[in-house]
Amino acid sequence: MKKIELEIVALSHSITQTHSYAVVLGEINGLRRLPIVIGGFEAQAIAVALERMNTTRPLTHDLMKNFMMAFNIELHEIIINDLQEGIFFTKLVCSSANDTVEIDSRTSDALALAVRFGCPIYTYENVLSNADTYAESNQKEIETSSVTSEIGKGKDDLQSMNTSDLKTMLNDVLEQEDYIKAISIRDELKSRGQE
Repeated sequence: MKKIELEIVALSHSITQTHSYAVVLGEINGLRRLPIVIGGFEAQAIAVALERMNTTRPLTHDLMKNFMMAFNIELHEIIINDLQEGIFFTKLVCSSANDTVEIDSRTSDALALAVRFGCPIYTYENVLSNADTYAESNQKEIETSSVTSEIGKGKDDLQSMNTSDLKTMLNDVLEQEDYIKAISIRDELKSRGQE
């Protein structure tokens, strides 16, 4: 079966599920999109890696990467290989000096690792076709935008705050390890030339 390469094109709050996020994967050299609903922790892990933010302590996916690197395990690719009743199934393709193995993974965790390792993300035609049918009932999740433009809530609220308050808020959310909110605040400060 021919693999189709994907890339992360957007990360936003899920419109259809409260307290969830949607990561939108786009077909490289194509127009199709694959929206996947994920949890807040996984969205944060993906956002932190995409934005190359430094955390005070390693997040779970950083720990996994460090563990794999310590034991000379390489992550070559992730493959979103099935979609059943709205749930995506994904494999990590890893190798050591002696063996290559496929490891079952939640798609959100696999994406968080793929971003950290810089490895490709693949799927198959049947998954994209099945996702199109599934996505018709969740069309609002497919809106594509830059990764950071949709991450934070209350963008208008941030625009109405003064720079000093934004900097204080940024320090507070970083202490709370709310990296998704930190990205929104940082982007607002950047837009004002106040990084």
